[in-house]
Amino acid sequence: MNENVVVVFPTLYSLNKIDYLVSSISTILKTKKLGFSKIRKNGSVRIEKIAIAKEVENSFNAIVTTIVTVGANLLLRGERFYVKVDGIGTEYVPKDVELAATSALIEKTVNFQTKPGTESSYDKIIYAYITKSHAYVCIFIDKGVGGIPNKSQNQRVLCCIYDELSVIACLQTLKMGFDVKILVCYSNESELLNIVKMLNQILPRLLQTKVELHFCKLDMKSTRRSILLKTAVITVILASFAKRIRIDRISLAISPLIFPAWFIEYNAMRVFQKGIIPWFSLSGIDNSIFDTVNEIGLGKHVSKIENLCKIKFKKDLPKDKINKISQISLRDIKSITITLGSKNIHDIIDSLKSNH
Repeated sequence: MNENVVVVFPTLYSLNKIDYLVSSISTILKTKKLGFSKIRKNGSVRIEKIAIAKEVENSFNAIVTTIVTVGANLLLRGERFYVKVDGIGTEYVPKDVELAATSALIEKTVNFQTKPGTESSYDKIIYAYITKSHAYVCIFIDKGVGGIPNKSQNQRVLCCIYDELSVIACLQTLKMGFDVKILVCYSNESELLNIVKMLNQILPRLLQTKVELHFCKLDMKSTRRSILLKTAVITVILASFAKRIRIDRISLAISPLIFPAWFIEYNAMRVFQKGIIPWFSLSGIDNSIFDTVNEIGLGKHVSKIENLCKIKFKKDLPKDKINKISQISLRDIKSITITLGSKNIHDIIDSLKSNH
């Protein structure tokens, strides 16, 4: 009997952390109050995908029939389709299924004037994966977010969110499998609201029903010219606060594709001086940074990141000013705990006001 299931295809980097992945999926379903009967591990799939699929028995005829049925329901008039089958058959190979299903689907949809495409050129793909006991014929496929399972590193990292780039750095740190704690830095109330709106895109990915957040008001004005100063100040605040709350690692939103090497090295040394380990989660991420922006619903902020890439930085850091601003700002860090829901933004702002 065909059964609709959600199929998660782990990345290559998650294959030795499957138990963590199962735990994360269970937490997501429970947090969102989505009923599910069971989570079953079935096969080792090295593809970054998530899909709604028909689960059928591992039988050549059952798989071909299901592919044809699903394909006939998905295809529109005149579309080119491509049947792709991966995995391991019992008395057949996936290519046999591809050929038989393609032929049958041509016949089934002849009145729609559909035709087969190629692996590099098609309008719709009908994808199936075969395991030892079952096969999964995908009705819908979406690209996964990548990374490794939540908290699989068994290490806490303090992130700071203060602009668009720092939100992406926080997400990348989560994808690295760290248990992320968040400090928000802002200069004024208007900036706070914008940052909280971006923060709200990250909160569901923490896989917690209640989240503790920390807030620090910077004793400085934010301008384009002060980017290096602000970033250096936040580095000192992050390292100092991490030491205060006994976290050994911090994530810095400093990319070598945007900032000069001398500035990255300066920040790294400031962190090491505090006895803290710096992580540069944006190292190695290039144009895919814009995919991440869209992934978390911040597409309208792309231009701000693009503008960062255009700045020519001068080797000029007022170290006395960095120390003074960070020391003053560190005096008044506020912590709140919110229960995640549909009113996160209002709850955060209201909690901060009542905390003052």
